[in-house]
Amino acid sequence: MPRKTTRSVQIGSVTIGGAAPIVVQSMTNTDTEDAIRTAAQVADLARAGSELVRITVNTEAAANAVPEIRDRLLSMGVDVPLVGDFHFNGHKLLAAVPDCATALAKYRINPGNVGRGAKRDEQFAQMIEIAAKNDKPVRIGANWGSLDQELLAKLLDDNAALANPKPLEQINREAVIKSALDSAERAVELGLPRDKIILSCKMSRVQDLIDVYQTLASRTDFALHLGLTEAGMGSKGIVASTAALSVLMQQGIGDTIRISLTPEPGGDRTNEVVVAQEILQTMGLRSFTPMVTACPGCGRTSSTYFQELASRIQTYLRDSMPAWKDKHPGVEDMSVAVMGCVVNGPGESKHANIGISLPGTGERPIAPVYIDGEKAMTLKGDHIAEEFQSIVHQYVESHYSA
Repeated sequence: MPRKTTRSVQIGSVTIGGAAPIVVQSMTNTDTEDAIRTAAQVADLARAGSELVRITVNTEAAANAVPEIRDRLLSMGVDVPLVGDFHFNGHKLLAAVPDCATALAKYRINPGNVGRGAKRDEQFAQMIEIAAKNDKPVRIGANWGSLDQELLAKLLDDNAALANPKPLEQINREAVIKSALDSAERAVELGLPRDKIILSCKMSRVQDLIDVYQTLASRTDFALHLGLTEAGMGSKGIVASTAALSVLMQQGIGDTIRISLTPEPGGDRTNEVVVAQEILQTMGLRSFTPMVTACPGCGRTSSTYFQELASRIQTYLRDSMPAWKDKHPGVEDMSVAVMGCVVNGPGESKHANIGISLPGTGERPIAPVYIDGEKAMTLKGDHIAEEFQSIVHQYVESHYSA
C-alpha cells in the first residue's frame, strides 16, 4: 500500500521515514542507574525485535550509566541504538555528562517539560545545541498529559474571543500539534537539520490520536513516531493501540511505532515488541517471523490438541528466528496452518506453505499434512506434534538458504 513520503532520519544503522519500512521501538522500565539490569533488558528487547530502545535519563547517575550500558550491550553483541528520554532536567544532564550525550543515538525531548517562560526557551535551546554539536537526531514528542500550559492558555483565550468558539477537545488537539510543530521549527532555527527531527503527538484516546496525526501529517513532512500513550494493560492496551495505529498506517501515516503496554505484574517487557511486530505483519507492512493460522475451535473440536500444537509451533517459530534470521533469509514470510477439523482444515492447509488438518470429534484419527498446496503425507499416532515440528524444520532447511 502507498505510504506518505516523509523526510528520512538516520539513527545509527536504522533509517526512519522516506521509503524505509516502519521501525519498531520500545522502552525499558528498569532504573537506568542500574547499568547491569538495564543493559540486560535492552538486550532482551533488541533480541525480541526492537530496532530502537529508549531508556530513562532522569538523574546524573543515570546519565553516567549510559556509556556503561552501551559498552555492556556491545560486549553482548547487541548494537541497538539507544534513545535517551529527557524531561525537566535534560539540558543539565547532557551538559554535565558529555559522555552520555555522545553514547546515545537519539534524544527524546518533550516540549511541555523543558521549563516555563524564558527558561523553557533557553533550556530547549541548550538541548538542541548539544544535539546539533554531537550530530544526534531528536524526537520532539508532545504529549497531551504534559502539554505546554502557556501555549494551551493562549489558544483557549484566542478561542474564547471567537464568535463561534471551537470545542475544548479541538483546542487541546491543536495545542499538541502546535507544540510539536513550533518546537521543530525552533530547533531548525537553532541549527538542527530537518533530517535530524522526528515528531510525535501522543494521545491516550483512539479517535484523538487518529485526528491529531491526520492533521499533523497534512502539515509537515517530518518523520512521525506513532504510539497511543498510556494505552493500558493486557487486551485493552493491545486493542486500543491496534485500532488507532492500524487506521493511520493504512493511510500511509507513521514511520516508527511503539506499543505502550502496561505490563502485568512480573510480566515480560518484550510483549510490547511482539505486539508491534504482529500489527505490522498482519497488515502486510513487514514480516518478522512465520505466521501461524489456526481456527478458533468449535463443537467439532472438543479436544484441545490442535490449540496446544498451534501454540507449540508458534513458540518454536518465534524462538527459532534469531538463529534463522541470517541463516534462512525469507523464512519470515513463511506461513503455517494448524487446523482442528475437516471443515476448513484442508482448505486452509493448502493455502499455507505447510499445513496440518487435525481430526475433530468423531473424525478418523489421522492428520493430513499439506506442503505448498499439495497433500504430502498423513500423520497418526501419539507423536503427531513432534513429527509435524520436524516437517516444519525440514521445510525451512530445504526452502530457505542463505
